[in-house]
Amino acid sequence: MGFGVLGVFLGLLLEVSTHGPHAVPRTSWRHQDLELMEFSEPGIFNYSTLLLSDKRDALYVGAREAIFELSKKNVTVRNNKVQWTVAENPMLMCTLKGKSKERDCLNYIRVLQVVDDERLYVCGTHAFQPQCDYLNLADFSLHGRPEDGRGKCSFDPSQSFTTVMVDGELYSGTAYNFLGSEPIISRYSPYQSLLRTEYSTSWLNEPSFVFADVIREGRNQAYGEDDKIYYFFTEVSVEYEFFGKLLIPRVARVCKGDLGGQRTLQKKWTSFLKAKLVCSMPELNFVFNVVHDVFILKESDWRDTVIYGVFTSQWGNVGLSAVCAYNMTAVEDVFSKGKYMQKATVEQSHTKWVRYNGITPSPRPGACINNLMRQQNISSSLHLPDKTLQFVKDHPLLEDPVLPIGNGPRLITKDVNYTQIVVERVQALDGNIYDVIFTGTDKGVLHKSVVFEGDVHIVEEIQLLKNSEPIKNLLLSSETRSLYAGSDSGVVQSPTAFCGRYSSCDDCVLARDPYCAWNRHTAACVSIFDAPRQQPRNLIQSLNGDADKCPSVSRLSLKDYRHVRVKPGSSVELPCLVPSNLAQVNWKSNGSVLTEASRFHLIGENGLLIYSVAPEDQGHYECWSVEWAPAAGKNFTRLLAGYILTLDLPPRPPQQGGHVTTTLGSQETSSTHAAEGNGKTDRAPLTSALAPPSFTASVTFTSPPQTDSSLTPPPSSTIKIQPKHHLPPSSNAPRPDNRDPSAEYLQHNNSIALLFLFLLFFLLFLAALAYNCYMQYLPAPCLRMRAALLGSQKSAHQPEYRACEAGLMEATAADKINLTEQPTQNGSQTTQNLRALRDTGYETEPECGNGRIPSHSFGEDSPSQEKPFDVDCESQPIQFADADEPYC
Repeated sequence: MGFGVLGVFLGLLLEVSTHGPHAVPRTSWRHQDLELMEFSEPGIFNYSTLLLSDKRDALYVGAREAIFELSKKNVTVRNNKVQWTVAENPMLMCTLKGKSKERDCLNYIRVLQVVDDERLYVCGTHAFQPQCDYLNLADFSLHGRPEDGRGKCSFDPSQSFTTVMVDGELYSGTAYNFLGSEPIISRYSPYQSLLRTEYSTSWLNEPSFVFADVIREGRNQAYGEDDKIYYFFTEVSVEYEFFGKLLIPRVARVCKGDLGGQRTLQKKWTSFLKAKLVCSMPELNFVFNVVHDVFILKESDWRDTVIYGVFTSQWGNVGLSAVCAYNMTAVEDVFSKGKYMQKATVEQSHTKWVRYNGITPSPRPGACINNLMRQQNISSSLHLPDKTLQFVKDHPLLEDPVLPIGNGPRLITKDVNYTQIVVERVQALDGNIYDVIFTGTDKGVLHKSVVFEGDVHIVEEIQLLKNSEPIKNLLLSSETRSLYAGSDSGVVQSPTAFCGRYSSCDDCVLARDPYCAWNRHTAACVSIFDAPRQQPRNLIQSLNGDADKCPSVSRLSLKDYRHVRVKPGSSVELPCLVPSNLAQVNWKSNGSVLTEASRFHLIGENGLLIYSVAPEDQGHYECWSVEWAPAAGKNFTRLLAGYILTLDLPPRPPQQGGHVTTTLGSQETSSTHAAEGNGKTDRAPLTSALAPPSFTASVTFTSPPQTDSSLTPPPSSTIKIQPKHHLPPSSNAPRPDNRDPSAEYLQHNNSIALLFLFLLFFLLFLAALAYNCYMQYLPAPCLRMRAALLGSQKSAHQPEYRACEAGLMEATAADKINLTEQPTQNGSQTTQNLRALRDTGYETEPECGNGRIPSHSFGEDSPSQEKPFDVDCESQPIQFADADEPYC
């Protein structure tokens, strides 16, 4: 049964990976092409903890055994640094537990939270003994009074966890023990006792925490509910049966004012509930069941808040990542109105989770204190009845899932694994507000997308990191219009938009970037936040990609085309850099569209390659870009480059009379000299490979060879046209000492390679022919030649076999061969004529009589023909090796 389910899942994965929808970034920027600001220090790694401070204009970075304060405007500027190393005794204890001294037993800074304007709360793994301390921002120094960090920070530096500071209280989701087998969601407060989850698989079952944040309800709300802290994680499912561990993405909620129960759930959460997050493709019935990161896009009213998450599949070979968005109202409806699930024992203590259909206690289990409860004299969780507390202890799981907006992912990408996400809302020039999504990948690449009318368009992808490594943290600052990415190797700062890299109005508009617009006066693509607000009429922006709003541009004239001169038989590459990954390239030659089937033409990503240029290849070449804008419903065509290709023919010298002399002789050789230009070249005599050894041919040319490209092309070469430099108007070939090594390799004549291949195949054919002839797999002529070379290998007293092997016997009775007389056993000499048979090519038993036993009789009317199955023992006695007397 398990293998059957596994087969169904594998088939589903193949279907999704092959036919699933996925988006492609329109523009790609390489790291070396951008001016990014980077920070790192030698010997320090794991810059994975980032914290932005708006009041101090600083970016705080937690790395391995170090904390940095960088300038938020320029991360290359380091303002402060503090070291936090591990003492010798904790290091020794860590190594005795089997951990690596060079990797695990160091202090990885995992927690950076703002306590007030003067202090930060910092925690580190500290050699698998987590510790926390306060960092004074005035002198950037630690207090030096470390606290126990269990439940606040992870033991393992590679273990996922999350923390958030709310009004001086630290909310965290991590493991409480060294082995990581006791996960908890806890609250540490200087004013109250520790509050944590119940240690039970019903509450948390091997969770992997990714994010936590607070949602403020507001003091003036009609219901007067408390603020809530939401946790997002992936855990092993308890409600579904599967052949392995099935992972489920979750969202859990606790109330900020929770104090635990009076008798039941003492010092435990009384408001802990969790529900399933759904991110799936309904058309393919495929679910993304692993959440990697979450970003909450907050608004002044919590009902307008949107939750964004990045998901992948538990089966990584699918290669798909998805971004799903959820309304905060949908999450709240599930927690306030959803059905509960409970355990049911079936089939001999087998536990199964089913919907609870009984009566729900009042007040509702897991609900925060509100005005209705206060009217019932329930002002805190300590006043909740035990019936409600016992119910929430046994029923922490809700049946109703949280469905995404649009009942499906906002964005799906193929062969990409998203690790981080941040979102910003931008008001475009049309007055509408658009969500701009920034997602980091495990290869150090950043994707920028915009949500337009329910669809998502990937504007660009930026290679943030030099090396292909995961982006472990991603922050966004609306003040500096910058993104900050943390990784193992360092911190990178990138602007939110690269408007200046779009060189034309079409590019700027087709990018559909809400940050960018085309300025008519300056003829440049600029940021809408940097442009003067007094001149919005001069800016062109269209989020649906309608490039028809751009001013008309005059078409290139023939004088603007680049002239390219090449030698006959050479290869030339005409570059054409297309700025869009969504555009298709069409090449035209003298007005006709080129295809892959065209003569010696290869259309690549960076241009057109023409092999062995001939006179018919001369003319005008144009590179056209055709891009479809689905939101505008139009195709936009642009001319990107134009070339005029001509042949560089050397001047033809005057014709001279000539003659050809051929000399035949035995063991004679001659050398000739052919004059070409001002130099002389020695030529070896031309010897036919098929002629006898005594034949030698010498050919002497007294006139130069033909220079017509159609007859004898010179050694071929490849000419590459640099897209940023014009060729000099010189028709002379480049000097050998200035040639590129790759061009030198391509300048050998293609005919030499063809001749070499022909000779190789010819030798292989001769070898195969000789082998088959020796093995007697070929007809009679080959066998006769074999017999002449090797001689007969049969015994002399069996003429029938020699006749069959040599293939000399014919099918007609008229053609007979007199074989050599051989003495018989009785000493008499006889001569026999045999009917000729066609040789079968196989050396088997003698079959010279059409299936009959070879006869020694003389005529057609011999007694053996009358009785073909009788043996005459008198004339043909049969003897055996182990017999003393004849058989008859």
